[in-house]
Amino acid sequence: MVNTLSLINKKSSENPQGFIFACEERFDSAVNAVVDSFLSNPAYDIVLLAGPSSSGKTTTAGILAQKIRSSGKNAFIVSLDDFYFNRADIPFNEDGMKDYENVTALDVELIHRCFGELIEKRESKLPIFDFTTGCRSEETKHISLGKDDVIIVEGLHALNPVITQGIDETHLYRIYISVSSRILADDGEILLNKRNLRLIRRMIRDYEHRNSSVENTLFMWQGVLSGEDKFLFPFESYADVRINSFHAYETCLFKNEALRLLSEVPSDSIYIEKVKELRNVINRFNAIEVSLLPEKSLLNEFISR
Repeated sequence: MVNTLSLINKKSSENPQGFIFACEERFDSAVNAVVDSFLSNPAYDIVLLAGPSSSGKTTTAGILAQKIRSSGKNAFIVSLDDFYFNRADIPFNEDGMKDYENVTALDVELIHRCFGELIEKRESKLPIFDFTTGCRSEETKHISLGKDDVIIVEGLHALNPVITQGIDETHLYRIYISVSSRILADDGEILLNKRNLRLIRRMIRDYEHRNSSVENTLFMWQGVLSGEDKFLFPFESYADVRINSFHAYETCLFKNEALRLLSEVPSDSIYIEKVKELRNVINRFNAIEVSLLPEKSLLNEFISR
């Protein structure tokens, strides 16, 4: 389906609840198809879920785990973010900033050891990273796998062969998730590309869930995109299946909060032109009240109900 501004505004004004339901059904059907594909091969016991920033990896990992459990198998979620080195030990990029997007920011040796133990011994103690302190917690997460249990590994680098080096390929099922749609004007002009759709998600999430301003999100954004170009996109073709996490009603849902946050950026900010660009486009959408957002929607990862 071609997602145009006029079609989205028509659906959001005539029947917002029906519009939301149809979008949620599309995404749920896509995830169900992925789970069916995974379960069709009993040799798979490790799901690798990768995607760019604000693609919905965390929520989708939870949805996958729930659906796999409903099939009679148990599922455990492992976040690669827990394998970060302590902040003081993260390498710098060429701009002199801590390079969290680089695979070298992860303790790959520890990843190999933990994954090896999970496959061979069916149990391991995994690290827990405390983002408040920027250090690994003294506590660990113990996972003990039953015969048919499944591990879901989610993170930016989950498809990078460096992460799964030494693991028997027959165990692995790879998923790539991203916003894979754009919103167009009726004349075909791109109003919101995939990256800007993810940026809107991220600036709201960062503010509501990570106490981070829009300016700080914009400051980090170019580094995030650079990291995706270097360490994610070269490996997306390795995926066995792709999931499009775009929900056609999301800009309507995010409208009021996005405009509020963008309005707080000072007029002398170095990001003001990007802010104006986003504000002018978002203003063209009808608003959908956040109270209509379903409790189980992936979009809850980005905005508070």
